[in-house]
Amino acid sequence: MANISLTEPEIKEILQKISLKKIDDLFNIIPDKFKFDINELCIDDALSEQELESFFADISKNNLSTKTSLFFMGGGAYDHYIPKIVDTISSRSEFYTAYTPYQPEVSQGTLQYLYEFQSMLCSLTGMNVANASLYDGASAVAEACSMAINITRKNRILVSSLLNPNYINVIKTYLEPRNIDVLIIDEYKAETSLESSVSLLSDDIACIVVQSPNYYGIIEDWSVFNEIKGKSLLIAVSDPLSLSLLKPPGDIGVDIYAGEGQTLGNYMEYGGPYLGLLSCKEKYTRKVPGRIIGKTEDVNGCDAYAMVLQTREQHIRRDRATSNICTNQGLLALRATIYMSLMGKTGIYDIAKLCFDNAHYAASQIQNLNKFNILNDNMKFVKEFIVNTPVSATKIQKDAFLNNILLDKPINDSDDDKLLLAFTEKRNKKQIDQLVDFFKKYE
Repeated sequence: MANISLTEPEIKEILQKISLKKIDDLFNIIPDKFKFDINELCIDDALSEQELESFFADISKNNLSTKTSLFFMGGGAYDHYIPKIVDTISSRSEFYTAYTPYQPEVSQGTLQYLYEFQSMLCSLTGMNVANASLYDGASAVAEACSMAINITRKNRILVSSLLNPNYINVIKTYLEPRNIDVLIIDEYKAETSLESSVSLLSDDIACIVVQSPNYYGIIEDWSVFNEIKGKSLLIAVSDPLSLSLLKPPGDIGVDIYAGEGQTLGNYMEYGGPYLGLLSCKEKYTRKVPGRIIGKTEDVNGCDAYAMVLQTREQHIRRDRATSNICTNQGLLALRATIYMSLMGKTGIYDIAKLCFDNAHYAASQIQNLNKFNILNDNMKFVKEFIVNTPVSATKIQKDAFLNNILLDKPINDSDDDKLLLAFTEKRNKKQIDQLVDFFKKYE
C-alpha cells in the first residue's frame, strides 16, 4: 500500500487536538542525548521511486546468491529446484489467504490438503500418525523431545552432538526452564558414539535424539540405537528427501520422527519461514503437539474433513495442552503437498539419487587432491559431507567468495580446518569440477 503523507492542514489539526504547538513536542519524552540532528545523519537528498529502484539494484549487485554464484552451502537449508507450478498453485487466492481452520465446516479445502500432507509424510517416514506441521525443523525436534518427556514422565534426554547445533540450542531453550537435563552424546569421528550413548543411558532418560544424515552429512544407524534404548524413546531427525534412499525410520523401531520440510518445495528465503515435520507411532497420538486432521463422511455420505485432535491450550485446560504452539505452517505445508504430489515416490527418489551422485562424484575428485580429505572416508553420506582443509577454512571461504563460490563452515567447529559442502540436483559436473580446480590453489 502506498504511503500517503499528511498535509500541513492535517498536521495542524492533529496538533490542535492533542494540545501541542509543533511536531517536535511529541518527542519531548525522549532524552536529548538520544536525539540527532538530521544533518548529522548524512542522509542524501530524497530520491524518486524510480531512482530508488535503480539505487538498490546497484547495491544488490554486491550480493552473491544461488543464481549468481557456484553454491555449495547446506547445514540445514538446501538449494533444491522447485517447479514453477508449486508457486502457481500455492499463490492462488483461496490458498494464499486461507487461515487456520477453526471452523471445519467452512474450511474443507484447507483441511483436505493438510490431510493429504499428513498422509504423504506418513508414507515417507513409515510412521502411523503425522500432525499438520509445526514451525520449523528446530521447533519440531524440541517438540518431539517435549512429547517424549510427557509420554515417559522422565526428566533427562540424550542428544547426539551431531544433531544440527541450531536444533540443540532450541532444545535447550525449550527444556531448561522445565528443569530437564539435556545430556550431549560425544561424537565418534563423524558418527554418534554408541559407547558413549550406552554409558549415559539410565532409567530416567526420556529419549535419545539422533539425526541421520547427521550435521556432518553422515548416515547414522538408527537401528543400533533402537536396540539399546531400553524404555526410552528414540527420536529420529532427518532431511525428508533423504528418506527416499534410506530405510524409513518407522520400519526400524523409531518412536518419533522430526525434521525440516524446507527441501519439500520451499525456498531457502534467508532462513525462513520454514516447515516443521513430526510423525510418530499410533500409540502416541494423544501426545502429539498441534493438530491432526482426519477424514470422515458427512450426513450425505460425502467425504468430509475435520480436526480430530487439537490438544493445545486454546481448546483444553492449559495444564493438559501438549504444546504452546498454537498454529501450523499451513501455506508451506501446502507447498510441500503440491511438491510431493508432483514428484511422487519415484520423483522424490530420483531427486535424492541425483544429489547422492553429485556428492559422491565431488568427494571422489576431492579425495584425489593431496592436501584435502573427506572426514568420513567410507562415503556414508547422501548429499553433504565434511572436507578437512590444509589451511584456514575461513580464508578458503573468503577466497571462494571473491571467486563467486559460496562455501559453508560447520558452526560447531572451533579448529577452523573444516568445510561443510552440500550438493543438490541443481549442481552439475562442470560446476563441481570448477570447485575442485579452486581447491587446487591450496595444494
